[in-house]
Amino acid sequence: MPAKAPPVPPHIAAQLEALGKRIRAQRERQKVTATDAAEAAGMSRVTLHRVERGEPSVTMGAYASAMSAVGLSLQVREPKAPFASALPAVVRLDDYPALKQLAWQLPGVTELSPAQALDLYERNWRHLDREGLAPQERRLIQTLVDELGGGRLLV
Repeated sequence: MPAKAPPVPPHIAAQLEALGKRIRAQRERQKVTATDAAEAAGMSRVTLHRVERGEPSVTMGAYASAMSAVGLSLQVREPKAPFASALPAVVRLDDYPALKQLAWQLPGVTELSPAQALDLYERNWRHLDREGLAPQERRLIQTLVDELGGGRLLV
């Protein structure tokens, strides 16, 4: 039974999917069956298909073996520019109505740090009207969870 996929940010999931597609395209270009490629890589056909779909729960070793079996190699390169954080430096309560309601007990406060905002969302999750959240606020929550919460909302 496959392992449960770890939470991964969308940009990493897209990279894994692109890598899987590249492995599959190379295998098909060489007219190698999935069974033969899996055998050459030392894995089951099912695992090879999971690699080709870009599933994050597959080990890095399985990806490397699949790549080697079809004649590809993995290279790591330095980014041209440092990754910019999607987190705002401060979270303005006026920009996020649900968060402003959750912060009712903080009189006079108009801004929070991202960590404080995540803490408020987590502690008061049961009081939040999740269906009524604006798209901007949904994105903020997801960004806070991805960058500060390790991909997991603690509720």
